[in-house]
Amino acid sequence: MGVVIKALDAGQRAAWEPLWQGYLAFYKASIGQDVTDLTFARLSTKGGVMGGFLAWDGEHSVGMVNWIRHPSCWTAGDYCYLQDLFVDPAARGVGAGRALIEAVYAEARAGGCSRVYWLTHETNHEAMQLYDRIADRSGFLQYRKML
Repeated sequence: MGVVIKALDAGQRAAWEPLWQGYLAFYKASIGQDVTDLTFARLSTKGGVMGGFLAWDGEHSVGMVNWIRHPSCWTAGDYCYLQDLFVDPAARGVGAGRALIEAVYAEARAGGCSRVYWLTHETNHEAMQLYDRIADRSGFLQYRKML
């Protein structure tokens, strides 16, 4: 049957959360349950500036992507930040990651965005093999200050 991508909705918490937790574990991150609850509420509210998609293989969710749309000082169209992308390790290599990114591309186009962009860790070599085929490296490095 292959991977099917569906927009995230409020009834899919049980399908989304294990993937979210897998994503956090991959990056060795810890986020409180209150933030996870808030994040899911934001992502599953229709018409907001945040949203998500799930990749399904039959009745099993095998991947997730979360995105945020925001204005830019450089273009008339918004930018779309692909913030989180995770595919269950058991389901990698069947096109779920690419399909999730393509779904964000389509969402961004439909919303009049002029750019989709994302970050990945410099050690995420497996994912970077896909990213190098479907996007351009910007050459920029991220700097941040936690507040």
